[in-house]
Amino acid sequence: MLRKMKVSSFERILLLLGLVLLAVWGGARADRLIFSRAAMLKFQADELESAQNSVTQAYDPASGSLVDLSMWSSKRVQAFRDSLAEDAGAPIALLSIPKIHLEVPVFDGTEDLILNRGVGRILGTARIGQRGNLGIAGHRDGFFRGLKDIAPGDVVELALRGRTLTYVVETIQIVNPEDVRVLQPTPNATLTLVTCYPFYFVGSAPQRYIVSASVEKVNGSTPVANQPSVKKIISKEK
Repeated sequence: MLRKMKVSSFERILLLLGLVLLAVWGGARADRLIFSRAAMLKFQADELESAQNSVTQAYDPASGSLVDLSMWSSKRVQAFRDSLAEDAGAPIALLSIPKIHLEVPVFDGTEDLILNRGVGRILGTARIGQRGNLGIAGHRDGFFRGLKDIAPGDVVELALRGRTLTYVVETIQIVNPEDVRVLQPTPNATLTLVTCYPFYFVGSAPQRYIVSASVEKVNGSTPVANQPSVKKIISKEK
């Protein structure tokens, strides 16, 4: 009887040991599955982040830099990408605003292709490198969306062949499209950036956001005086 009890106890010990080993094996297998699943999820997240980065950035051959599209409207992103396949002509300058990490080519005129491709000199305002009031327009849901974050005292640079003009922002104002005073000739070299406002308005924005800056420094030859009269401001949003 005692012998049978000892055997039974031994069997129970073996059974308990087997259950413990089975639990350990099961736990190890579960850990491997969990780790494998976590690794797969991390890989998928990294792939998604990489894909998103490629969507929110595009290389601009005219400026030689990456364009941050993250704040742009989907309509403007597509218009910009489409414009890369068309000939907008050669840019006449490069506009830089360090505060908002903007580098954008400046073209002559404000046609649809130009404003989809970069920003444009408003015809009738001073030419780049001349004394007077130079007006440059851009889309509020594209290159000029970052203007909402600049303030008086910020620096704006215009680089053209042989010289760089450095401007300092003086005023920011909101006007109606019919208000052409902001583009009237000035005796000194000034810069007026124009975009539609409000920045996130649905539909055709009713007002204009105006950034006025005065030249602070010219590296290279001095601008010459010659500015025709301005007949009108950009009157509608494309």
